[in-house]
Amino acid sequence: MGPLAPPALRTALTWSCAAGWANAGQSEPGTAQPAAKQVHATMQIPVFTVDAFTNRAFSGNPAAVCLLENDLDEDLHQKIATEMNLSETAFIRKLKPGDDFTKSSCFGLRWFTPANEVPLCGHATLASAAVLFHVQKNTNSVLTFVTLSGELKARQVKDHIVLDLPLYTAYPQELKEVEELIKAAVGDMIVQDVRYSPDTKKLLVRLSDTYERSVLENLKVSAQHFLSAEKTGKVKGLILTVKGNSSGKGHDFYSRYFAPWYGILEDPVTGSAHAVLSSYWSEQLGKKEMLAFQCSRRGGELKISVRSDRRVDIAGQTAVVLKGNLTF
Repeated sequence: MGPLAPPALRTALTWSCAAGWANAGQSEPGTAQPAAKQVHATMQIPVFTVDAFTNRAFSGNPAAVCLLENDLDEDLHQKIATEMNLSETAFIRKLKPGDDFTKSSCFGLRWFTPANEVPLCGHATLASAAVLFHVQKNTNSVLTFVTLSGELKARQVKDHIVLDLPLYTAYPQELKEVEELIKAAVGDMIVQDVRYSPDTKKLLVRLSDTYERSVLENLKVSAQHFLSAEKTGKVKGLILTVKGNSSGKGHDFYSRYFAPWYGILEDPVTGSAHAVLSSYWSEQLGKKEMLAFQCSRRGGELKISVRSDRRVDIAGQTAVVLKGNLTF
């Protein structure tokens, strides 16, 4: 899915610059203002880096989170996300002038990759909730985010944050249509099932149950080649997954996720992919409660609870590793 255009946003940067220019025009009585001199206002935005779906720094999936006191020039969202160069940068904005990051319970939320805006990002939503709960000390038990995927909720449960996300069904996919893409991803490995989620444009490829976690972890993938191998034009993300421990202990399934169409060769831990995986593996395993692990190089664990209302609760931990300001 390509970037979806939100309603036009009021431009705060123009106002700030105008105020700066007005101040620059003032001078002491009897002095002349140099004609060529211009003073530009400086804008600062609080920014945080949060590792999501982990309780340890430098693992899980890092997301940048920006707190917007005022609306931002539309093009600056993408410029900042490109500057941060993480799989997603989240922008939390106040919905009303009187809102407060420590007291309000509902905020706007958008997500950008280094290349474009995306309609859903789980790990950056988790990171955003962590900034509000743990850094801003938000006093509410539940936070609501207004997003391109509707209203998403986050709540604290002990040492985890639980996300309330849509549950997406993946339907049987004709192998011949995506055969070249699958071969580019897994070579001659045995594929047990192929599904496609039209809502998220994600292709789910289940490897044979004869393969263990280590096989998926050690698989060398050149995701850049997916761009030329995908001929249908409908795939924007590729999930590789394998069944977990059949004894009922440990992880129920493992996965890796690739989205070069969004400028992300491999995403370390992906909430939106698990909104698809949760539906699939719940059906395959006959379970509502599952423990999943995304076995990228950084790795991350997700606790999953599939609900009867076509929603899924995905819980994870976080580690805030950077606090600062964007200045421009």
